[in-house]
Amino acid sequence: MRKRTSTWISLLALLCVLVGLPLAILTYEARRTGVGLTEFVRRIAQRSSADEHIEQQQTAGRVVRKGPKIDFLRPVPLGESFEIEKPPRISHVHVADLDRDGLRDVIACDALADKVVWIRQSPAGTFTEAQVGSPVRAPAHVEAYDIDKDGDLDLLVAVMGMLFPNNDKIGSVVVMENDGRQNFTNRVLVDRVARVTDVEAGDLDGDGDIDLAVGQFGYDDGELRWMENKGNWTFESHILLSLSGTVHMPVIDVDGDGDLDMVALVSQEWEEIYVFENDGKGRFKTRSVWGSTNEDYGSSGIFVVDLDKDGDPDILYTNGDAFDYLPPRPRPWHGVQWLENKGGLKFEFHRIADLPGAYSARAVDINGDGDLDVFAVSAFNAWERPDAQSFVWYENDGRMGFIEHELATRPTHLLTMELADMDNDGDADFITGGMHICPPYDRMGRITLWQNDRSVRPGARG
Repeated sequence: MRKRTSTWISLLALLCVLVGLPLAILTYEARRTGVGLTEFVRRIAQRSSADEHIEQQQTAGRVVRKGPKIDFLRPVPLGESFEIEKPPRISHVHVADLDRDGLRDVIACDALADKVVWIRQSPAGTFTEAQVGSPVRAPAHVEAYDIDKDGDLDLLVAVMGMLFPNNDKIGSVVVMENDGRQNFTNRVLVDRVARVTDVEAGDLDGDGDIDLAVGQFGYDDGELRWMENKGNWTFESHILLSLSGTVHMPVIDVDGDGDLDMVALVSQEWEEIYVFENDGKGRFKTRSVWGSTNEDYGSSGIFVVDLDKDGDPDILYTNGDAFDYLPPRPRPWHGVQWLENKGGLKFEFHRIADLPGAYSARAVDINGDGDLDVFAVSAFNAWERPDAQSFVWYENDGRMGFIEHELATRPTHLLTMELADMDNDGDADFITGGMHICPPYDRMGRITLWQNDRSVRPGARG
C-alpha cells in the first residue's frame, strides 16, 4: 500500500511538472509581452496554422493594375550626395524649416558617418549640408520639435548605437537643443538601453509639456516605453511592452477622444501592430490591432493617415525588411497595404500591391483628383536586375483600388522617403535616402530631392 501511494505521489508530481512548467512559461511570456494569458495562447494557436495564411498574404496583392510610367519627378542629389565615396547608409530623412526662414530644409540620419546632418535651403533652390550637434552612433530617426517650448526647433534623435542586430545596451535618446541661432547641443535623456529606432513627441499625460514615445528594436531584448517629462530635461520612463523589433511608434489620436495615443509596429518574430490607448492622463491600455502569422513577414514601416478620407486615421503599412538575410533578398510576400479604421480600435487589412523590399510609404493627392494616392520605395529589391523598381506610385482610382506606376529604378536601396512642397509651388516633392548595405553598388544615391514638374493631372490613369 505504501508503495502504491508513493507511485501515485510520483505520478502527481510528474503531472504537475508537465503541466505546471509550460503554464508558468506561458504566463511569464504573456506578462512580458503585456497581454493576457488567453490572448497569448490564442496567438500561438494562430501561428500553428501559419502556412495557409502566409500563402494568402503572398498572393493577396497580385491583382493590382499596371499603368504607364509617368516621368514627372526630376531627381536632384542634395548636399554631399554629389560626391559619393562609400556606399551610403541613410537611415532616415525628415523635412522641416529648421531656421524658420520660410524655406523647407532636410534633416537626415547618416548611420555610416554617425551623425545627423542639416541640408539647409538658403537661398531658395540652393542646399548646403552641415553636421548638427555632436556625433551619435548609428542614428535611426530624427524629428524636429520644440521640446523645451522656447520658440525654436530642437532635434529629437533615436540612436541605435549599431546598425546591425546587437543585444548590447548601446541605444540612447538624444535631444539636440537649439539655442535659437541653430547651434545645437546634445542632451542625452536616456542611454545604455536596447537599440532605439524611433522617438516621437507629444503631450501624452495632458499636463502641458512634451513627453516622448520610444521604440527600442534591441535584438532579443527590445522595449516600448513612454518617457514622462518631469521638467528641467528630466524624464521618467514607463515600460509599455517588453518586445524586440519595434520599428515605428507614431503619436496620434487614434480613437478620436481628444488625447494622444501611440501606434507601434513591432517586427521580428512578432510582426504585429499595437495601439496604446490613452485615458488622457498617461495611463495606457495595450491593444493588438493586427498581426501576421508569418514570422518572416518583414514589417518595415507604418504611416498614420486618413487614407479613405472618412474622418478617422488609417494605417499605411509596408513589409519589405530583409536585414535577416545575407545577402538581403526580397521575399514574395513583401508589399504595401493599409489597415482601414472601422471604429472601436478595429482595423481591416487591405493589400494594395506586391513590392519586393517595400519601405516607407506615404500618401498624397498627387494629381488633384480628390483622393489620396500612395507612394513607396524599395530597399531590398533584386538589384542585379536593371528593371527592379526603387520608387513606385500607386494611383487611387477613387474607389480605393490602385493602379501601379513605376517612377524609378535608380538610385537603388531606398530605405526612407518623405514628402513636402520643397519649392513652395503648391505641389508635393519627395526626399529619399539610400541604405546601401549590400551590392550591387552601380546605382547609388545618398539623399535625393525628387522635384515635381506638375505634369501629373487628373485623367492620367492607366
